[in-house]
Amino acid sequence: MANSPTLAALPFLVVGSVLLISGVAAQNCGCQSNMCCSKYGYCGTGDAYCGEGCRSGPCYGGSPPGGSGGGGVSVESVVTEAFFNGIKSKAPNSCAGKNFYTRQSFLDAARAYPGFAKGGSSTEGKREIAAFFAHVTHETGSMCYIDEINGASRDYCDRSNTQWPCQPGKHYYGRGPLQISWNYNYGPAGRDIGFDGLRNPDRVAQDATVSFKTALWFWMTNVHQVMPQGFGATIRAINGNLECNGKNPGAVNARVSYYRDYCRQFGVDPGNNLYC
Repeated sequence: MANSPTLAALPFLVVGSVLLISGVAAQNCGCQSNMCCSKYGYCGTGDAYCGEGCRSGPCYGGSPPGGSGGGGVSVESVVTEAFFNGIKSKAPNSCAGKNFYTRQSFLDAARAYPGFAKGGSSTEGKREIAAFFAHVTHETGSMCYIDEINGASRDYCDRSNTQWPCQPGKHYYGRGPLQISWNYNYGPAGRDIGFDGLRNPDRVAQDATVSFKTALWFWMTNVHQVMPQGFGATIRAINGNLECNGKNPGAVNARVSYYRDYCRQFGVDPGNNLYC
């Protein structure tokens, strides 16, 4: 999947774990409700956006990724207080993320990404929500961590990337629900969300809605479109270089276990191709 950004993996499992894919990220797919997300990840209307390969929105001329071209599910109705807090309840009370991550901040962020859990059937929408939170659970230790452990001691600056140059004294280690990392993620994520990701990366750890928006930005840019391939494809999109093909079966098994559990809670079959 060329041109996608990268993430740091769960800090206390694989420190500094990242998936490296070259190039520049496509535009965020969090389009307005009256716009389509094209097969290349851009928002607009007309055949080029709403026709063949359309990912989300008022698509026509063929089903978007996800199968049926249906309306998916209401995110708010699936991500209930009981579900969300059930994840947080597994983290110790001393965790920084315990009082930072909230269901409301997630829902506020999700409204900026109307294509999330849409574009397919109700079952497919629930699978996508289950997959998203499976990765969030793994990356943050059940919403315990906001920042990557010892992240400031690691150099996540790609100095060859002149489009998104690192700023003096700023650190681009993992932050937020999907532990976004590297300057070439913070730059475009901030641009699309509305903050200066290069000069103020700490905002991802200070504003819970912005934090969830960075996670959904990454998801909609790089992961949403591979959901029809099975949960294993989402692992590969997030951290495949360090986990897939037998490189870290423990991490893969943990992600799959969370995904299976959340699908069970939502009353849907997890589908095929769960492993990478």
